[in-house]
Amino acid sequence: MFAVEEINKNPLLLPNVTLGYEIYDSCDYVSKSMEATLKLFSGRQDHVPGYRCTTKGPLAGFIGLPYSMAELTQIYRYPHITYGTQDPVLDDKKLFPSFFRIVPNDRSLYSGYVKLLHHFGWTWVGLVASDEEHNLKISQELRTVLLNSGICIAYYAVFPTQDIFSFLSVFKVMENSNANVVITLCSQLSFLDLIYTAAIRAERGRVWITPTSLSFFTYNLFGPYHRVVNGSLQFSVHQEEIPGFKDFLYSINLTTFPNFFTAVFWNEMFQCLPPNETTYRKIVNPLRNCTGEESLQNVDANFDIKTLRVTYTVYRAVYSFANALHNMLSSKKSSGQKLNLLKDFQPSMLSQYLKNIDFQTTSGKEFHSANQGPIGQYDIMNWVTTNRTITFAQIGSFFPFAPPGQQLIINKSDIKWNHKFNETPLSLCTNQCPPGFRKAARKLEPICCYDCIACSEGDITNCTDMENCMTCAEDQWSDEKRTMCISRTIDFLSFSDVLGIVLASVAIFFCLISTGVLVIFLKYRNTAIVKANNRELSYILLLSLTMCFLCCLLFIGRPEATTCFFRQAAFGIIFAVAVSAILAKTITVVIAFNATKPGSRARKWVGSRVSTYLVSLGTFGEALICLVWFLRSPPFPDFDTREKSVKMTLKCNEGSETAFYCMMGYVGLLAVLSFVVAFLARKLPDTFNEATHITFSMLVFCIVWVSFIPAYVSAKGKYSVAVEIFAILASTAGLLGCIFIPKCHIIVIRPDLNTKEHLIGRKGKTYIEVN
Repeated sequence: MFAVEEINKNPLLLPNVTLGYEIYDSCDYVSKSMEATLKLFSGRQDHVPGYRCTTKGPLAGFIGLPYSMAELTQIYRYPHITYGTQDPVLDDKKLFPSFFRIVPNDRSLYSGYVKLLHHFGWTWVGLVASDEEHNLKISQELRTVLLNSGICIAYYAVFPTQDIFSFLSVFKVMENSNANVVITLCSQLSFLDLIYTAAIRAERGRVWITPTSLSFFTYNLFGPYHRVVNGSLQFSVHQEEIPGFKDFLYSINLTTFPNFFTAVFWNEMFQCLPPNETTYRKIVNPLRNCTGEESLQNVDANFDIKTLRVTYTVYRAVYSFANALHNMLSSKKSSGQKLNLLKDFQPSMLSQYLKNIDFQTTSGKEFHSANQGPIGQYDIMNWVTTNRTITFAQIGSFFPFAPPGQQLIINKSDIKWNHKFNETPLSLCTNQCPPGFRKAARKLEPICCYDCIACSEGDITNCTDMENCMTCAEDQWSDEKRTMCISRTIDFLSFSDVLGIVLASVAIFFCLISTGVLVIFLKYRNTAIVKANNRELSYILLLSLTMCFLCCLLFIGRPEATTCFFRQAAFGIIFAVAVSAILAKTITVVIAFNATKPGSRARKWVGSRVSTYLVSLGTFGEALICLVWFLRSPPFPDFDTREKSVKMTLKCNEGSETAFYCMMGYVGLLAVLSFVVAFLARKLPDTFNEATHITFSMLVFCIVWVSFIPAYVSAKGKYSVAVEIFAILASTAGLLGCIFIPKCHIIVIRPDLNTKEHLIGRKGKTYIEVN
């Protein structure tokens, strides 16, 4: 009414043409909308199909909602603009060539549902739809879109609109679900029935997300059940203030607009009727007669004029028709044609001008094509109930055709949730996995239902609901809560550690013992037992054993480039000297025994430098291996991050594992040769029973180093270094104990046995000095 009056008063728009209108209320019933459409076709209350009987001007087009109305208007190619119908099938220009829309279709809102749900983290929602063809189709399409977007459907319930008891079964499904968010796709009256059922049986709050079709609902129908919808959200058609409309509403009264609609509206707002409104009095019994002083300005506090959602779209629809008609008449006039609207006007003539609309209202507001390109914008409304009334606050907007990231705008601080929620409600199948945990899907259940598994050591999650844990960098480790990576502490076998102190003390202790044995041998170098066991080799062996004990200290302390470079070389070469000396002693014993045989050629080798050559040759081989190793891939300080802990070990990287095991293998080879030779010489006469001691010492040596390999490989961090130190100490102490302790016992405690005569014995055994 306001738009038509404003257009008729505008001399620049449709000059000499007056627009008229007829308004019918379908009351959301298909039968009534079809009946009203047929009446408009006929121009009579008793409609006559195929005929138009009226003295009024020609029917230019229709503005209306129902889908059934569009089916009728398109039969006769009448232009039809909808201000709310969003069924995508109406976009089919073969079926609906003269149908135009002011708002986008339902499919443009699918992404709005997805973005809204993701914005609040609602991944477990209910979907309720009525069994009308349109709502059923849209609900199925939306269900697929939601599932593809990672949102799970807790339940999908369809209820027949003709059976009021069906709501009970639907609500039973809703009660058995833990979903706090429900998307409804149904007609206005069906939604009202659903809310009534929920109000009677509801025990907890819910967030209802309603479609744009409820933008045109009469919300006072909720009555005492308004608390059920408190805190709900709605995608509503976009509304803007229409200049002058508020003043127009305030000026309305029963005198200025004496019609049926004004009477109905007045009775709803003021519970009164004008005395002459006999037609409406037959339908409703008013409480009193109107005085004529009633005004909407007095009820603005309860009747929020600014939120009349339908008015803005209807206003655009009326202006679209007026400008299309204006453009058509201007086009005919410019081409020299004269169009008699009463005789020559055909509705189909107007459709081509509705396709391309670009106009400006008297207030300066610009409007563009209603059906071409991306149109529309949605307002996101929050339903708030106070004092048994429902008010609506715009808390955001959705722009279907805006660039990604700019489509949804939400102001959370403005939202008033249902009174049963203390904060923003959650709607999840399972509680969110906090930082430090990851999601683990449950078998045969939706992806939104999962278990929360704690991250392993060294892995973290710093956000909620992460599907995979993130591994920390090599120099970092996870904290106790597995929520952040922290720098690892550097660990190594130091002299301040208990283990380091013990090993260093043991090494020094054995070094002193070895030194003491060397001093004893030097002091008693002219005694029989020292001479009989090759003094020079004994000195070399004792000195090398002492150095072996000392080289253990190179393995303790913070690894540096220098210590890493020399410690393995020192260990390998010194051990090679020691084992080569033992091998030389064993071979010397064999040569000395064979020299006692008559006519033996071995006598010429007794006292020669054979032992010196053997020690030099054995040491040279180990030195050559170490030289090649250090030239190709020398050891260097490195961090060992394989250990699953907050510590990382600073240790010497051997550079080449092959070279390391070649060095160890060479020493092992010398030890095996010594063992074999000593084992074969173990039954020599008692004078030369050192072979027995060497055999046992080599057995201990081999057992220690064979055991070392698996222990070294399995040890982690600084304990691998401790294993190697222990092997050095154990094998060196075994050599010292097995070879020299029995001799020291005789030299120090039993000097009576340290004589040439005792060694020769009463049986006339041969005695040869091999020193």
